[in-house]
This record gives sequence, structure tokens and C-alpha cells, in this order.
Amino acid sequence: MNRRILIIVVLILITVGASGVYVLTRKDTQGSQSTDVAVPSETITSSTNNTSGSEPSQKGKYVDYAASTFTADTSATKLLFFHAPWCPQCRALDKDIRENNIPDGVTIFKVDYDTNQNLRKQYGVTIQTTVVKVDSNGTLVAKYIPYESPTFDNVISNIL
Repeated sequence: MNRRILIIVVLILITVGASGVYVLTRKDTQGSQSTDVAVPSETITSSTNNTSGSEPSQKGKYVDYAASTFTADTSATKLLFFHAPWCPQCRALDKDIRENNIPDGVTIFKVDYDTNQNLRKQYGVTIQTTVVKVDSNGTLVAKYIPYESPTFDNVISNIL
């Protein structure tokens, strides 16, 4: 009988401890969201210079996805980054994108994984951290999931 009580107490302590970790992690996630909102992603662009002497190409940019912005964008290359604010790999890739230069002529659209189910279905996205390359008509060209190694260099070498 005492052994059963001890097992029940241990299970309760494990459950309470796991709940506490989740709450602390969730608060950290919400804190990082407020940082994302405070710095509009539209202001993050590549600082690469065109030294060829020809017409300067469109600077690379990282913007929040909106259907109207996506349709109006004239970049040579469009990437859709399906991001979930609760996903550690997504947050790591988002940070790495912001800290690196986006190549000229490339626009990365940060798509909210949780609220854009139709877009996920359209491109066959089944997991957050997926990056989809589309042509000027929005047709799927390539898809890559940098989940195991969420770095911008990894995305560039595998999809651009």
C-alpha cells in the first residue's frame, strides 16, 4: 500500500514539474513574440552592394506574409518560411535570417504556420520550419525542411 502511495506522489510531482517547465517555456516564447512585433520585419533588408555597374537589383528582404504583399512582390525569388512562434527551430531560423544578409532579388515571406492552413495545404506543408520556393506565379518550385539544422546558410545551400 505504501509503495502505491509513493508511486502516485512521484507521478504527481513529475506532472507538476513538467507543467512548470511548459509554463516557463511558454512565457519565454511569448517574450520573443513581442520582440518580433517591436521590430517590423519589413525593415530588415540585405546590405549587399551591387558592384557590377548595371542597374541595381532589388535588395533582399524579409517580410511578414500577407496575400496582397505576396502578390504585389516582384522579386526574382520568393520563399515562404512557415514559422510557428512556439517552435524552437523556427525561432532559431528566424533569428538567423534576421542576422544575415538576404541575397539581392530574394524575398522571404514569414508565414504563420498555425493560422495559414489553406496555404499549408496548397504547398503540402506538414511541419513548421518548412521553406517553400515559388515562381512568380506562386507555383511550387522546391520545398526544404531545415528542421534538424535551422540556419539560413543551410536554407541557401539547399533551396536557392
